[in-house]
Amino acid sequence: WYQRRVRADGIAEILMDDNSIAQVARPGTSFKKPGTAGQGTSTSQGIRPMSQSGRPVSGFVRPSTQSGRPGTMEQAIKTPRTAHTARPVTSASGRFVRLGTASMLSEPDGPFINPSQLNLAKYADRPGLNKVLFDYLFYHENDIKNSLELAALATQSSKYEDWWWKQQLGKCYYRLGLYRDAEKQFQSALKQQPTIDNYLYLAKVFVKLDQPLAALDLFEKGMEVFPGEVSLIIGSARVHEGLGDLDSSVKFYKKVFQYDASCVEAIACIGTHNFYSDMPEIALRSFRRLLQMGVCNTELYNNIGLCCFYAQQYDMSLTCFERAINLASNENVADVWYNVGHIAVGIGDSNLAYQAFQMALISDNNHAEAYNNLAVLEMRKGKVEQARAYFLSAITINQELYEAHYNLAILSEGQGDLNTSFKEVRKSLEAFAEHVDSKNLLAQLRQYFTLL
Repeated sequence: WYQRRVRADGIAEILMDDNSIAQVARPGTSFKKPGTAGQGTSTSQGIRPMSQSGRPVSGFVRPSTQSGRPGTMEQAIKTPRTAHTARPVTSASGRFVRLGTASMLSEPDGPFINPSQLNLAKYADRPGLNKVLFDYLFYHENDIKNSLELAALATQSSKYEDWWWKQQLGKCYYRLGLYRDAEKQFQSALKQQPTIDNYLYLAKVFVKLDQPLAALDLFEKGMEVFPGEVSLIIGSARVHEGLGDLDSSVKFYKKVFQYDASCVEAIACIGTHNFYSDMPEIALRSFRRLLQMGVCNTELYNNIGLCCFYAQQYDMSLTCFERAINLASNENVADVWYNVGHIAVGIGDSNLAYQAFQMALISDNNHAEAYNNLAVLEMRKGKVEQARAYFLSAITINQELYEAHYNLAILSEGQGDLNTSFKEVRKSLEAFAEHVDSKNLLAQLRQYFTLL
């Protein structure tokens, strides 16, 4: 018997090891620190809101952001529930079925194919059936385990010369979280046959590995091979936007219009960029264009309403928000009511604003921004304790909401609680280091402590 032994590293090897990975990424090279990429661009939280991950809010919902992908490897490997509902073939129908193909028999109340009974080695050698079977297992059944096994057997059967099976292996590895193995398969497939899908899948792996510069280089190579391909241009724009380099992102989105003037994502993102660049009239053109193209949803009417408000078209603004509320679902109605409250604050109607923020909290009890604005209204009424409770609720829900930290610091400073005010204003600066009011309050508090 041969027993393979892997020698463990000793304490000396660990301490004297010169190979190390940087804990802090260089500026502009990581999605984890997107604010370092676009210095000089309008990525400030005071101008454009940020998500909890620190990225600027985009104008379009990205693919795979709300998909039901498996969160753990066990969930990805296990056979889907539909495979357990297959019933054994009855004796009446069994005599008319050849041996070895009973798993391919479709029953009225059962699954179309029972993956647990398939002889994958037999089907891997059949070129007319193996690709169709893989697509069914991968896309319909979500059976990554059997899909990976079939792809590996088919790759061996083709003597490692079929780029399509290498691509499918990479997709299986990606779904299982084995990104380095997926990278090898996609690169091998790309050498054999440069295709648009291979470029997109490999760039997706680089994004998952937090290597945005490698993804950008890959998109550039892909655009040299496939000039004018919209999906590659949009992919590059997404990476720039994720890094916070909004100017470069807008350039790529505008480049998309040279090849596809009806690209919804490019129109929406450019409209959002114009809105947060203090050009609501120009942004309104983009959103009206989407409306003319047939896009009709809550988010679009909400954005048109905001653009009309900042363009001083108040009658159109209220009409658009009314339409947005009628089209809203339970998932996005809270944001619509929050924007209605924001507009009510802008026109000076405190009662309408108070009711709108309360409606937002009724729809979504975890809406941190609504808690913060409701607390500000309570402060104006003199209800200090109620305002403090709302501020604490907003901070508990979203630690990165610098407005809540700053407002709570102002409230505490007004009541003489300088220690709490000092802690909260420091948290505000941690969330948004360029907030001028927080800097001024921190300097004032330090002066108080110096005098004490």
